[in-house]
Order: sequence, then C-alpha cells, then structure tokens
Amino acid sequence: MKVVLEVYEMERRVYHFGGRVQGVGFRYTTQNIAMRYNVHGYVRNLNDGRVELVMEGDDREMDGVVDSLRQRMNGYIRQVDAQVIPATGEFDDFMIRHY
Repeated sequence: MKVVLEVYEMERRVYHFGGRVQGVGFRYTTQNIAMRYNVHGYVRNLNDGRVELVMEGDDREMDGVVDSLRQRMNGYIRQVDAQVIPATGEFDDFMIRHY
C-alpha cells in the first residue's frame, strides 16, 4: 500500500487595498471572511487611507479570502498591491489590529 502525502508550503501574503476602504466596515468584513478559512494574520487601517491585510496559510485558503473580499467589497476597492514572502508562523489566529 502506497501512501501519498501532500505537503503545502505556507507563505505570507501582504495586501494593500486602496480606494474607499476605511470607514465602510472593510476590516470587520475581512475578519468575518478570514474566520471561514484556515488562515492566520491581521487586517488594519494605515495612516495613508489604505487597508493592510497580512495573512499566512495555504494558497487556496488565502485565495478564498481575497476572492470573497473582492466580491463583498468590490465597490470600495480601487487598487490592490500584493507581496508574497515566506511565512514566519508568528500568528495564532486572525484579528483586527488597531495600530
């Protein structure tokens, strides 16, 4: 009997959302969506008016978060910048940061 194990490398994605993304429930919507997926990290407002989303997890899980977020908040998002870097494993859950 041959057992095949799939190994998923975790990565970290950092997103910066621009547009009318503050004061419209963007962080709370992001948190609610992220809780349905196996991702860890945070979302926070930036001083320049953008929202930063940092998460770690499997590609498919993170894709699900971003796809759902884009569908729910489509009318508010005007720009998305993304960066992929190695995961650190520092997060235990997903949260809204207020700093």
